[in-house]
Formats: sequence, C-alpha cells, structure tokens
Amino acid sequence: MAGDVFDKNCPSRGVLEHVTSRWGVLVLAALGERELRFGELHRRIGGVSQKMLAQTLRTLADDGFVERTVIPAAPPQVSYRLTETGEQVAGHVVGLVGWIEQHLPEILAAREATPAR
Repeated sequence: MAGDVFDKNCPSRGVLEHVTSRWGVLVLAALGERELRFGELHRRIGGVSQKMLAQTLRTLADDGFVERTVIPAAPPQVSYRLTETGEQVAGHVVGLVGWIEQHLPEILAAREATPAR
C-alpha cells in the first residue's frame, strides 16, 4: 500500500519528518559517504549532541535506513552504515544538500534583499 503524505493520518508523514529533519538529513548524507563509527559520525556532523545523534540513528534504524553493527572490542565499538533503502533515500537527500550548497550565494542574496519583518 502506497502512502499519501497529504493525509494527516498517513504514517509516511512520520517517515518524511525523520528523513528531512536537520539531523536526519546530515546523518544520511554523512553515511552516504561511507560507514562510520559513532564518534566519527559525531565529529563529522558539527553541532549535534551525542544524545540527539543517538536518537536520530535509532529512528533511522527503526525506519530501515541505517544498520547498526557492534564490533567486538574492549570497549565495544559501534558502526553505522546505510541499508539499501537508506542508500536510495540518501541519494535524494544528498542531491538536495548539494543543490543548497551550490545555490547558497543566491539564497543569501535573497535573504539580504528581503526587508526586515
């Protein structure tokens, strides 16, 4: 059964929120580069707290986008990678991120041209 994000009761809205949240986008984009351990991911995504990163990873894993692997070591290490579905959604997110980065000068110019509210 396909979803309908315009239906207020459709669970696709929750998934959309997870994928398009600030931290969700950045986690998907970072893991789209390569598999990362928690500390590496935390350093890669500037400004995210460890608690918020853990919560975002758990949510994206629950949605089937991220796979968590425990590496036996002392202390145990945990790494994260995208699932096949996660790679597909990350492709869309990375495209959006790239577009924003490329068009940032235009966006900032538009902001400066907008009268103060």
